[in-house]
Amino acid sequence: MTETNDQHIVNSGTSLDIDARIRQFLIEQFGDAILKDEVFRGDRQYTVKAEKLYSICRALQDNDSLDVRWLADITCVDWLGHPEEEHGRFEVVYNLCSLSHKYRFFLMARLPGDNPRIQSVVDLWHGANWLEREVWDLFGIRFEGHPELTKILTPDELEGHPLRKDFPLTYEQPKFSWNLNEPPEIVK
Repeated sequence: MTETNDQHIVNSGTSLDIDARIRQFLIEQFGDAILKDEVFRGDRQYTVKAEKLYSICRALQDNDSLDVRWLADITCVDWLGHPEEEHGRFEVVYNLCSLSHKYRFFLMARLPGDNPRIQSVVDLWHGANWLEREVWDLFGIRFEGHPELTKILTPDELEGHPLRKDFPLTYEQPKFSWNLNEPPEIVK
């Protein structure tokens, strides 16, 4: 049987096999931490307890046969005002890949609206450094243990986190003032 979608091709055993193997691994090792396991638009996604996310990522990375070595992205969803908010206002989404198996899946963790925190994965994937800084800057999710959780996209003077649904709408573009008097050569 062959199934084709935008993300990956399932060919008699290759991707289907790795999907089943990762699923079995997660259920056996972290069954109590998996809150939801579903396929959405052809991609497997697991909602896990936030306090177990780091352990799950470490175990996946340490398992040589699964070969989950690439963190492609970290993003976040603000469920404020939506019925999904009852499970936690923020949903942090980790896009993980096994390049050797040509397979990708998502780990998601729900966080409360007040003081949302989750363990940093920077020591597992160095590329998570800027990804976590971006989610911190735009959504206000604190990544515990991050080496330098500072703003990356918004001006230092901007208070708040602009991708939160309760961030006040404005019609003025914030000004970046750090190089106002000495713009880079490209701008001159």
